[in-house]
Amino acid sequence: MQKAITITEQPVSVSVPVGYSFTLRCRAQGRPSLQYQWFCQYQSDCRLIPGATNQDLPITAELTQLYTCRVNDLHRNVVFSDWVKVEVQQCVARGLPPQLWQGEPVIVLNPSEQWVELGQPLQLQCAAMGIPAPSYQWYRNGNLLEQQKRKKLQITHAKVSDSGTYLCCASNSRGEHWTSAVDVHIGTCGSGRFFATDKIALLVGNNCYQHHPNLVAPVRDVFELSRLLERLGFQVVSLLDLNKAEMATAVSQFLQLLGKGVYAVFYYAGHGYEHLGRNYMVPVDAPQPYAPENCISVQRILQKMQQQKTALNIILLDTCRKWYNPGCALSQVQPLEPWGNTVYGYSTSEDAEAYELQDGAFSSGIFMKYLKKHILKEKKVTHMLEDVLEDIGRDPLVTGKQVMEIKHTLKEARSLTDPVCPSRAATERQGHNQELPSKTVTFPCGVRVKLRFLRLFSNLIFVCAKPQPPLAHITDPQLLLHRLTETDDVAIQRESSLDHAETLLALVYKREELDCILQLCALQKIQTDVVLQLDLHYIQPSTKQKTCESLQTTLQKSLLRQFFNQRSDSQPDSQQAPARTGSVCLQDALTLSTDPKGQASPSAGSGHGLPSSSSSNFSSEPEENDESDLGKLCLALLQAGPGQDRP
Repeated sequence: MQKAITITEQPVSVSVPVGYSFTLRCRAQGRPSLQYQWFCQYQSDCRLIPGATNQDLPITAELTQLYTCRVNDLHRNVVFSDWVKVEVQQCVARGLPPQLWQGEPVIVLNPSEQWVELGQPLQLQCAAMGIPAPSYQWYRNGNLLEQQKRKKLQITHAKVSDSGTYLCCASNSRGEHWTSAVDVHIGTCGSGRFFATDKIALLVGNNCYQHHPNLVAPVRDVFELSRLLERLGFQVVSLLDLNKAEMATAVSQFLQLLGKGVYAVFYYAGHGYEHLGRNYMVPVDAPQPYAPENCISVQRILQKMQQQKTALNIILLDTCRKWYNPGCALSQVQPLEPWGNTVYGYSTSEDAEAYELQDGAFSSGIFMKYLKKHILKEKKVTHMLEDVLEDIGRDPLVTGKQVMEIKHTLKEARSLTDPVCPSRAATERQGHNQELPSKTVTFPCGVRVKLRFLRLFSNLIFVCAKPQPPLAHITDPQLLLHRLTETDDVAIQRESSLDHAETLLALVYKREELDCILQLCALQKIQTDVVLQLDLHYIQPSTKQKTCESLQTTLQKSLLRQFFNQRSDSQPDSQQAPARTGSVCLQDALTLSTDPKGQASPSAGSGHGLPSSSSSNFSSEPEENDESDLGKLCLALLQAGPGQDRP
C-alpha cells in the first residue's frame, strides 16, 4: 500500500514592500524521494517557475502574485499546497519597514477623516505589511465591529449611528499594530457647513514659447500651487508648455471631471492679453501677433465650468492683461448664469503687466509669492484673495505697476478648506487613480537596479535608477540612463526645463535618490513606446578590467499619454480596454519588458493540472489584497502633502 503525501508545513501569505527579499516554505512527508515544483499566477496566467524545485522559494518582491507548490513522488502521487498571495506594497514611506523587522505588522496606510451625508456610502481604508500577511479588525468608539474584518471598511448606506471614532487593528502571529483613530461625521456635511463632492484642479504653465519671449516663473508657480492644492484635498493635473490643441484637450478633459457640487480650480501662468474685457491665454505655438483664433478664451472656459453645476468655480490668471489687437473680433461667449458660484482672481489689473520675482535659484510670480502665503487659510475664498491683494499692494517692488483684481459672484462663504463628502461617481473616480509604479531589473552580472518614476508634473516625469545592494562582487559601479530616440521638439523642451525641473525635484526627494535620473517631458507628444537604455559600468575585482553591460526597458506610450487619451493605444482594437472616465493622473499599470538585448523575455512554461486559485484556500490572507488597491495606497500616500516622505 502506497503511503500518501502529506503537507506538514504550508506556505503563508505575506505583505511586503517592493524589493524586499524573503522565502516561501513548503514541507511534506511521504515515500522517499519527494520532488517539489513551485508555480506562480499573475492575473489569469499560471506559470511553472523554472528551477524552483526546492522546498524553499527565495523571492525578491516586485509584483503582487499568487504561489503554490506541487509535491510528488516516483509513484505519480501528487499534492498541491495552499495558494498563497505575496502582496507587494509599491509605495511605502521612508524608514519602513524598520531595519530589524521580524515580520510584525507595520501600518503603511492610515484611514482618513470622513464627512458623509445620510444614506450615502461610507468607506475607510488602511493597509499593513507583515509576515504572515496581517488580518484586520475594525472598531468604532472602542467597540468591535463583527462584520468589518477587511482592510477596507464599507457601509453601503450610512446612518447617524455610524458616526464616531474608528480605528483598525492589524495582527498576525508576530504581533499587532493599530492605525491612527479618525472621526467619521454622518449627516453633518449638508447641515450648517459647506462641503464639496469633489475637488478638481487644472494648472497650466507655459514657459517655452516658439514665437514669443520665454518665461521662467510658471514652472515654479505651477509646482508650488500643485502641492498646496493637494494639501487641501484637490486632485490636481499640472501641465507645462502646451500648444493650442493640447490646451484645448486638457481643458476638455478637465471639464469632464466636473459635476454637481464639485470645487473646480483653473490656474494659468504664461503669456496672455485682454481684449475688450475678454481674457486670452497664449499657447506655446501661437504666432505673432496675438489673435483670438490662435489663443484660448478664459471666459469660455468659465462658462463651460458653470454648465457642469459645480458648487465653486475659481479661475486664477497669472498673466499680463495688456490691451491688444483692438481690431480683432471677440470670441463668442454667452453670459454666465446668475448662480453665485464664480470667482476670478487676476494677478494684475486691466491693461497692466504681471511681474516675475527672482528668488535665489528660482523665479516666481509676485502673485504666487503671496497666494501661497494665504491659500491654506480657513476663510471664504474671496476673503483669502483679498489678503493676497493687500500684500501685493504693500510690496514696494511692484508699487504703481501691479495691483491684483478680484471679481466674483460668490454668495456663500465657501472656502478651499471645506471638506469633501464624495458622491458615488467621485468615489469611483478616485479609485482609478494610480501613481506610477517602480520596477527592478537585473543585469547579467547579477546587479539589481531599481527603476522609480518620480512625477513632478502630470506631463513631466523623471526616471530614477539606483543599484540595489549587495554589490560586493563588483567595484566602482556607475549607471547611465538615456533615451534611445527623441523628437526635436521634445528635446528642445526638455533642455529648456531641465535645470528648473531638477532643482524642484531636489526639494521633494533625497539627493542620494537622484544620482542617475532621466527627464521625460511633453508626455502628451509621445507617439511611440519609449525605449530607455541602462548602461552599467564597473570593474571586475578579479581581473581589474573595466566592463560595461546594457539593458533596454520599454515604457508603453499608453501609460505616458494617459491624460490625453481616452483609449489605450497599446492594444489592438479588438483588445481595447474601456475608457476610464474621470482619470486625473497617469494611471495605467506600467509595462516594462527587459532583457540584456532589449527584447521581450519569453514567458516560462505553464504546468498542467494546476489547482484553480479562484477556489483555493488562501492561508493568512486578507481577502482584498489585490493590485487595484496598491494604486490606491500610492495615491493616498502621495496626497499626504508636501514635506512628508514620498515613495
